[in-house]
Amino acid sequence: MKDRLTDALYGLGWGAVKRLPEPVANGLGRAVADFAWSRRGKGVTRLENNLARVVPDADEARLRELSRAGMRSYLRYWMESFRLPAWSEERVREGFAAEGLHHLEDGLAAGRGVVLALPHMANWDLAGAWVTTKLGVPFTTVAERLKPETLYDRFVAYREGLGMEVLPHTGGAAFGTLARRLRDGGLVCLVADRDLSASGVPVDFFGARARMPAGPALLAVQTGALLLPVTLWYDASRTLQGRVHPPVEVPEGGTRTERTAAMTQRLADVFAAGIAEHPEDWHMLQRLWLEDLEARPEEPAGTGVPGQPGGSVAASPPVSGTASDRPGTEKS
Repeated sequence: MKDRLTDALYGLGWGAVKRLPEPVANGLGRAVADFAWSRRGKGVTRLENNLARVVPDADEARLRELSRAGMRSYLRYWMESFRLPAWSEERVREGFAAEGLHHLEDGLAAGRGVVLALPHMANWDLAGAWVTTKLGVPFTTVAERLKPETLYDRFVAYREGLGMEVLPHTGGAAFGTLARRLRDGGLVCLVADRDLSASGVPVDFFGARARMPAGPALLAVQTGALLLPVTLWYDASRTLQGRVHPPVEVPEGGTRTERTAAMTQRLADVFAAGIAEHPEDWHMLQRLWLEDLEARPEEPAGTGVPGQPGGSVAASPPVSGTASDRPGTEKS
């Protein structure tokens, strides 16, 4: 019954919200965000706990302010995502502005595959739709299977409708296909700030240990693809902002595992800088740091942001020599 209700609610969102006038949908999103924030549920309190690491000098009032802005950003993501299938190509092209785009364009022009790795910031679906619409570049991503299956099918159809190739995240089976796409000079986009597998790489993140997926770095090491971190944020306008950062280079020497670990740490550093600039747009409503996970051993390490299934994950096979965490099954 719960699965059917969840599927019905998402179906209602895509069926009804996309027909609302944009100002009405925006107002609805803010109202839902403010209501959820006022209820002080687990997601909101976890968001504040995470933000306390990002902004360590923030007092309680500042954290409350940030969490409220964070919930509004999170619901803005949902309102936009429900409406994206009805947006015109012009609206999509005008909806995103990117800095450092030459890093992506130069990599693709050189015939190298490119991996774009992102944290859970702002609206990566809109950024992806912009890439396929404005740049005319298709790309491949990964989504984990959801329950019920009809909900997973909804998310796959939604993202395929935006021009993405979506592979199922099934224990690393997608890794070979991603590698082939990159060797053919293609583009792969992966959300990569939270580990969903048993092969996450330990990283230092805002002064504490966390695990992040090995997939983006390992793909670059194995295929010679360019690894580009991307951060996203909302400004005061209705335009999503983004920055394509300089490439994370493959280190010389060392084992494959050591190179993968060093590159994943570099990704974590770039993510941290972007999140610190725009903490209200980091949609991390779940436990991330190892000491938080260890405090709740009954919670799977891969449990993702509640209410945001079907997203891209940085799939990877087990990496020899890397430490593994408790495996999880939900979306990051």
